[in-house]
Amino acid sequence: MKVPQLRKKPEIKSCHNVTWEDNYSWIHQKDILEVLKDKNKLDPEVKEYLIKENNFTDYHLKETKPLQKKLFDEIKGRIKLDDESLPYRDHTYDYWTKTTVEGNYSIKLRKKINSKDVEEIWNGDKEKEKLGVEYFGVGDLEVSHDDKLLAYSLDTKGSEYYTIFIKDISSNRIVTKEIKETSGSIIFSLDDKYIFYSKLDNNHRARKIFRHKIGNFDDEDELIFEEKSEAFTVSIGISSDEKYYFISTSDHNTSEQYYFSINEKLPKPKLIIKREKGILYSVNSWDGKFYNHTNKDAEDFKIDISESLEKQNWKPFVTGKNEVLVGGCIFLKNWIIRSETSEALDKLFVRNISTDKEEELTFSEEKVCVPNISLKQKDRNTDEIYIGYSSPKTPSRVYSYNLLTKSKKLLKEQEIPSGHNPDDYIVERVEYESHDGRMVPLTITRHKKTKIDGSANLLLYGYGSYGNSMSPSFSSTRLSLIDRDIIWATAHIRGGMEKGMKWWKEGKLTNKKNTFEDYIYAAKYLIEKKYSANKKIIGMGGSAGGLLMGAVVNKEPQLFLGIIMAVPFVDSLTTNLDHSLPLTVGEFDEFGNAKDNKEHFDYIFSYAPYNNIKKMDYPHILITTSLSDNRVLFDEPAKFTAKLRDFKTDNNLLLLKTEMNAGHGGKSGRDGAIEEIAFDYAFALKISKKN
Repeated sequence: MKVPQLRKKPEIKSCHNVTWEDNYSWIHQKDILEVLKDKNKLDPEVKEYLIKENNFTDYHLKETKPLQKKLFDEIKGRIKLDDESLPYRDHTYDYWTKTTVEGNYSIKLRKKINSKDVEEIWNGDKEKEKLGVEYFGVGDLEVSHDDKLLAYSLDTKGSEYYTIFIKDISSNRIVTKEIKETSGSIIFSLDDKYIFYSKLDNNHRARKIFRHKIGNFDDEDELIFEEKSEAFTVSIGISSDEKYYFISTSDHNTSEQYYFSINEKLPKPKLIIKREKGILYSVNSWDGKFYNHTNKDAEDFKIDISESLEKQNWKPFVTGKNEVLVGGCIFLKNWIIRSETSEALDKLFVRNISTDKEEELTFSEEKVCVPNISLKQKDRNTDEIYIGYSSPKTPSRVYSYNLLTKSKKLLKEQEIPSGHNPDDYIVERVEYESHDGRMVPLTITRHKKTKIDGSANLLLYGYGSYGNSMSPSFSSTRLSLIDRDIIWATAHIRGGMEKGMKWWKEGKLTNKKNTFEDYIYAAKYLIEKKYSANKKIIGMGGSAGGLLMGAVVNKEPQLFLGIIMAVPFVDSLTTNLDHSLPLTVGEFDEFGNAKDNKEHFDYIFSYAPYNNIKKMDYPHILITTSLSDNRVLFDEPAKFTAKLRDFKTDNNLLLLKTEMNAGHGGKSGRDGAIEEIAFDYAFALKISKKN
């Protein structure tokens, strides 16, 4: 089949006295944000190219169709399709969600306390059918405090523009106007007369908080707060004691918070602490005290406490520790629960308020696992909570736990209908030395029958941006590769916060190349220790993890058999130079500001995947993207693919697949998500010569 060719239309670009040629910049439309909302506005020539690439991909993966079906059935077979969550009790009802064998979306149910009559208040499949849309994304589902109203937000394109609806549960009637172009989150006022929400601006940034009077079909909503900086986005929430609303405004690196009382008829948000570059803080209120979770004078965070916000007098509550990330608090009447992260592992701590004694909450023998807790009920006067954990080999287990007696009872275990024995798998946590001597954690999961002699293929997963940490939790989907002798390794590289804020700082701005080096050194370590071998490793990453894939494949292509990039941020210089795009301005503290800072420009130019494609052999590459993605525009992977076709000197596969009805998270619905995983895994198995 003929290799798709994108028409060249050379444009000479320049910045800071540096010029470069871009043959494919023409595919970026000036009205790109309108295209995300309405795909009919897409340039017909570009659409034709994307369709040709899709056909080319289908042609080369045609023989994997039976394997994709097999993988789909396998992955779906590990999911208990007909399942129910554990209940959450408010003052009148127990609420829970349910999934069914036939459905793709969840159902929300409730029953009055001590009653057996179950009421369905939300059914995603029915709502999708009613709207007649292909993509169906639910942003938020909130029930009013009096249990009479259901507010929900929907994205029907994948572009993350959410419309809010509010309906009366008993009559199923819409009771107020549709609120369009919001970020999706909804907060009811305590008297249920209003909702608060954030509105997206023309650049898809949430910079305004509005209050909407329920029942209003005509009048403009009331503006409560506006953020003036284009780099910051806003959100609103209610305090743990339900006495204050808190408005948070932040970029990735700096935050500021405002508050107003729940009783204020005309809310006037008051500043808590003025923003200071590089300082993050988050204040909560409980039992007459205010708790501030901040990195001010504590790189890896601390928690301070004050009796008042008018007359602030912050005193230490939890002090900071080096390379131990201190998390926020969950409050009960007699207990405070908080988390810590170090060496890419989480821990939970419980403090008895009356004795002020704190101890670690441990409930698993496994060294590498992810613990979690959640509240069972709205009433905080309780000793009972849900605790749970999972690990790379152990499905999720949830217990009812009594904080006073320390007794626990298993309530729910993630069921794998097709069968699963954790003892068939080996999980290892190792550390390896990176290029500059830093020790990087690596989580390795393999089948016990897989030989460690260099013969195995290995999938090396990485992300390493925005301080996002990769948790070693259970994934039933990965077993489809692990059971076929493909080892799964997750590199906890810099740019995440697995070892605290320093770990993030060492992997961003002009330290970004540490992220790439950490990943390359992970691959070299795994080869040296005979987990795999040269040209047997498959790299995988999505979004900023796609930037990682693009950078490492340009630098060390010979290490890899193949690369799988999902919605990859591969034209990072072009995006960074365009301040009108949704995420650019808010990410100056993550990637730099190439337009206004020559040092940043030179640094990004030196690693940006699109600008560093070379004439050389590349491994097999699969790139997936979505037409309505506003976080990483589809034109980035499209340009990258077209340029790579011009330069690569090998005969390996280079495939681009564009979902024409999806956003940054891919297809909507359970089956859609499984289809995408099966597709990626079929590619991995094809190039590994496995089935």
